[in-house]
Amino acid sequence: MMTRITGVNLSAIDLNLFLVLHAVLKSGSATGAAKELHVTQSAVSNALARLRDVLGDPLVVRSGRGLVPTPRCEALRPLLANAVGHLQAALDGSHDFDPATSTRAFTVAGADHHGLSDVPALVERVSRRMPGASLRVVSIDYLVERDGLASGEVDVALGPPEAAGPGCITEPLYSDDAVLLVRRDHPRIRGRTMTKAQYNTSKHIDLLLAQGRPGVGHHQHARLLKDHGLTREVGLAVPHFFAAAMAAARTDLVAGVPRRVARSFCEMLALRAVELPFAFPPMTTALMWHTRTDADLGARYFRSLVTEALRARKPLKG
Repeated sequence: MMTRITGVNLSAIDLNLFLVLHAVLKSGSATGAAKELHVTQSAVSNALARLRDVLGDPLVVRSGRGLVPTPRCEALRPLLANAVGHLQAALDGSHDFDPATSTRAFTVAGADHHGLSDVPALVERVSRRMPGASLRVVSIDYLVERDGLASGEVDVALGPPEAAGPGCITEPLYSDDAVLLVRRDHPRIRGRTMTKAQYNTSKHIDLLLAQGRPGVGHHQHARLLKDHGLTREVGLAVPHFFAAAMAAARTDLVAGVPRRVARSFCEMLALRAVELPFAFPPMTTALMWHTRTDADLGARYFRSLVTEALRARKPLKG
């Protein structure tokens, strides 16, 4: 039976219990937490039982194969992630950082088109400047599911600055407009610029990048279409740019993509880029990170590599 209390004295609690809860929330299971902490699964279960008794809440309950947080624990999750992240950053930042000998692992979150247009240049720089380091690229969905940058699992994210969460710092990297991808032998669209009539009568591919929901660009796009008296009939909705490009290469569907990534798609697939029938204001892609890593020497050096690599990348012309 859990003891219900109204106040908690931190000095009376084993703070390691919160580290166990943090690991459980990250992995979604006692098994995953035990593996991360290098302890037995029973040790994790015992720690959870003790913390449940102290806080008077089940904290996590079983659902399917994993553990899901209760509302009380869900409210605690970002605070816990932030506290652990700040402590880890303080420990990491207390040591000198040598890029030439570092074996640190860095994680970047972004949409799949960043993997095509930006990651190759970043990998090249990391391999030259930090040969012992490793790089992991994860999806926007992964970032959202892990409580954003505050959790400490992701070092930096790429995306519109408007998407930055609480406690995040942003640095603009580049601005990019959009083009339309059509298959090279498209029966109706042959010129370098799509006409308004062609735009209105074409079926378009919609991109739902963040957990199947419209993103920041959707609202801007909708306003532009309204201002220019255009309509967009959606024939397909997909969660990835690569899926959109593949579909456009095999059908008469039209896919709008950032100009920066269009070059890669046109080189890989039987596609060509055509201009929109209206001026599409450039959208900014920013580098985002949490304040807890702002002073960390290794994180700062890695961010400098990201900035160098992505600002040097040139988009498709015309």
